[in-house]
Amino acid sequence: MREVFNLVLNIIWFLFCGLWLAIAYVVAALICFVLIITIPFGIASLRIASFVIWPFGRTAVPREDAGAASCVGNVIWLVVAGIWLALAHIATSIALAVTIIGIPFAWANLKLIPISLMPLGMKIVRTDEAFAGW
Repeated sequence: MREVFNLVLNIIWFLFCGLWLAIAYVVAALICFVLIITIPFGIASLRIASFVIWPFGRTAVPREDAGAASCVGNVIWLVVAGIWLALAHIATSIALAVTIIGIPFAWANLKLIPISLMPLGMKIVRTDEAFAGW
């Protein structure tokens, strides 16, 4: 039952904002690939694009092996693409919040801002796996 609910939410999400946000992440990845030194950021951007296009039933959790390099990389990411992608999430949230039906999707969009700002040192897992080890 939960899988069907997540599927319905993901389809609605994809139609209203998932595709457009994923395109923004792919553009950020392409820019990072062109700059060569930022290729790891491009890979992270593609990982987030797959999350943003189909987010329900998945979540982002910190990686155990993330260290100081992830922190430094996140600062660089924040300047290069993070701020712009977070602004895209905010703009999309505002547009979605205009309708009552869009309010839950606007809230879900706001929940994606932390990973858009600091993607390195995070991994995307299924929701039921996120806290399985606790």
